Amino acid sequence: MQQITNTILMIRPVAFRMNEETAVNNYFQEDPDLKSAEINARAQNEFDVFVRKLRDVGVDVIVENDVLEDDTPDSIFPNNWVSFHRNGTVGLYPMFAENRRRERRESTINRLEAEGFKIDNIVDYTAAEEEGVFLEGTGSILMDRVHQKAYCALSPRAEESLFIEFCEDFECDPVVFTANQTVKGQRLPIYHTNVMMALAENFAVICLDTIDDKHEKKNVLKHLKENGKEVVNITEAQMHQFAGNMLQVRGAKDKKYMVMSLAAHKSLTPEQIAQIEKHCEILSSDLETIETCGGGSARCMMAEVFLPKA
Repeated sequence: MQQITNTILMIRPVAFRMNEETAVNNYFQEDPDLKSAEINARAQNEFDVFVRKLRDVGVDVIVENDVLEDDTPDSIFPNNWVSFHRNGTVGLYPMFAENRRRERRESTINRLEAEGFKIDNIVDYTAAEEEGVFLEGTGSILMDRVHQKAYCALSPRAEESLFIEFCEDFECDPVVFTANQTVKGQRLPIYHTNVMMALAENFAVICLDTIDDKHEKKNVLKHLKENGKEVVNITEAQMHQFAGNMLQVRGAKDKKYMVMSLAAHKSLTPEQIAQIEKHCEILSSDLETIETCGGGSARCMMAEVFLPKA
């Protein structure tokens, strides 16, 4: 069982902007004073440079183009609606924002089959949207594939009962907690687990200060340590620079990279960089427009493909 993959799916945006429907509980989003066309052009440029950097080190990046008519401003973050698993299963997830539900396209899944991947089964949780229940893919769920565990910070976009159902379906043990951030003096739930935590093969980057409950914090640490993960603890300020939103991938000759945005990279201390670089190289790219308007970063842009080849 492998924790990381060499293949990722990315969606190139055509109408990227600040999504008004997600801004209600994504406190990372800001509205820059720019026209939509300018925002989209900048986002496309950041996307293209990022893809090029990944491909340059040997990561297999499958790029699918967004569809203009669908008006899906957040399509650049596909990891929230789909996941691809080693046993040939595809997971489809219920999305909080109505305009994000249009991102789920059969054509994207067909593209993976056309690329030679084998899909045997689709596990579809999207009916939960009718009950107002959400679980936003690997934004909400962090999988430790080697140790068959899944971590989830509960929020309006990650409902506990559905997460438990996911864990039963994918045969993994749930590690549930709540992670908060300070918004105008109030402690409010962080919208996605993968903003405050990243799981690599031998280490985890996590903002422990967001887990206010002492028992929950202790439990998360216990699970990470018993599975041999070195803990790289980041501050809330670093988390706001997307230092929790990272993904470890494999490049050419099985070389490993921790992928993050330039803002995340710049926010890290020399000690934290040394902790990460003990395990793998850092690969960073400037994603300022995408982070500012979208409230997501490098990890959100990459949907890992673990599917077997046909």
